[in-house]
Amino acid sequence: MIAAHHHVVDGARLQTDQQLEADVVIVGTGAGGGVAAELLARSGLRVIMLETGPLQVARDFDMQEQRAYNRLYAEGGNLTTADYSIALLRGRAVGGGTTVNWTTSLRTPVQTVEYWVDRFGLPEVAEEKIAPWFDWAERRFNIKPWEVAPNANNEVLKTGCEKLGLEWAVIPRNVKGCADLGYCGMGCPLGAKQSMLVTTIPSALEYGASLYARTRAWKLEIRHGNVEALIAQALDEQSINPTGVNIRIRAKHYLLAGGAIQSPALLMRSGAPDPYRVLGKRSFLHPVNTSLARMPMAVDAFFGAPQSIYSDHYQWPDGAEGPAGFKLEVPPIHPGLAAGILGWHGEKLAGEMKELPRINALLALQRDGFDKQSPGGVVELQSDERGVLDYPLNEHLWDGVRRAWHAMAEIQFAAGAQAVMPGHLDAGFATSLAGVSAQIDRLPLEPYKAALFSAHLMGGCGMGANPRESVIAASGRHHQLENLTVVDGSVFPTSVGANPQLSIFAQAARMTTGLAREMQPGALADLP
Repeated sequence: MIAAHHHVVDGARLQTDQQLEADVVIVGTGAGGGVAAELLARSGLRVIMLETGPLQVARDFDMQEQRAYNRLYAEGGNLTTADYSIALLRGRAVGGGTTVNWTTSLRTPVQTVEYWVDRFGLPEVAEEKIAPWFDWAERRFNIKPWEVAPNANNEVLKTGCEKLGLEWAVIPRNVKGCADLGYCGMGCPLGAKQSMLVTTIPSALEYGASLYARTRAWKLEIRHGNVEALIAQALDEQSINPTGVNIRIRAKHYLLAGGAIQSPALLMRSGAPDPYRVLGKRSFLHPVNTSLARMPMAVDAFFGAPQSIYSDHYQWPDGAEGPAGFKLEVPPIHPGLAAGILGWHGEKLAGEMKELPRINALLALQRDGFDKQSPGGVVELQSDERGVLDYPLNEHLWDGVRRAWHAMAEIQFAAGAQAVMPGHLDAGFATSLAGVSAQIDRLPLEPYKAALFSAHLMGGCGMGANPRESVIAASGRHHQLENLTVVDGSVFPTSVGANPQLSIFAQAARMTTGLAREMQPGALADLP
């Protein structure tokens, strides 16, 4: 755990400008930044970690939705795409998304890896080469298939798939000593979730790294193909507004792990070279749509491991390319989240919330980026120079949304649902599969009507062998900036097709180990 003797600075408390030096400065403390910090600090390098959000620890996690969203999520949980059509859940605290995610830890699908190798010239990530890094990450973060019986909410997906003869599997989770509380999305009050907050960040600090919380990386000073310094802003106690105190950091190497919006945006604000206009392009989401079911018994979807069952039956219907495939999973349903999914208000919302203990939800992660009709979105700078994701929805993805509603409804009825409703503002509960299917077919597929969200932000600094279509090389090194590496979800050239946490762990470890051995010959000899 983070201890009193560790060098931790709260940017909100700084009174004067700072001048710092390090071997490596890391922007972001999530899945990529946390892994990188531990490995680089263990190599004997002087490491500074920067995190926009606050430092919150187990005693601060009281399992209250409103407080958790305000403290731990970007925009207080109200972040959206540029046109407000897709809600984005992004962690913003020390540990990043690993502090608030639902612990699902799946390897990159073989189909995805093969597509990256063939389409983007990345033999370095072939299955046999990345497998040792997955092995390492699974050991480091205690990732194992969940051994406890699924809660009633996840049991719906399992039972429905079994009755229909569909593929399903148990989800591996990064937990140790888990009490099965079900409040993972609000920070683990037991420290059982093996997030960066309780694993790599304390380890990096123990090796001598420094952590600056409530500190936003704002611009890189770039000259002659190298980064010479990073300018960061100290933020107020809400981690929103600059206090006027600036921190200038000079380092030998700069490592970006701020996520698929913040990393491209930082490079854009800094005027980073982008000769082929690829920075911020091909940004992906796994757009998520949901289906709600009223079950005959109590489901209590707010208790128990949030996600423990998944199905890839519809993931690769025609291989990597072709119609949008989707992964089926189960979300927890706490009151605030449920109200947002239902999208109603007043007496109608109040009446339906009384049924919350009996409500099951399934979700479909739309796999984007593998087909010419799925180019993803674009990260751009707003007038205040903060990044925003413009993600237009087209017929390719809408087709996947509609097919997913049909698939989820069939599974829910097979599991015994009394009524099913697709997540759409014009929808209502139907008591038969025929009834809900007819409803799904006539629902207008358009923004603001369909309830869409995502917690998986990927791309924007995609890796590839060809600088004309990628921002970084397979090593993580920027094609035009010699001393800058990117190790977060922004490096993926398509969506992953699975929850990206474990994929980021593995790629960040691979890239960072290469960097550490370059800067400190002989370092990390025990790693692949």
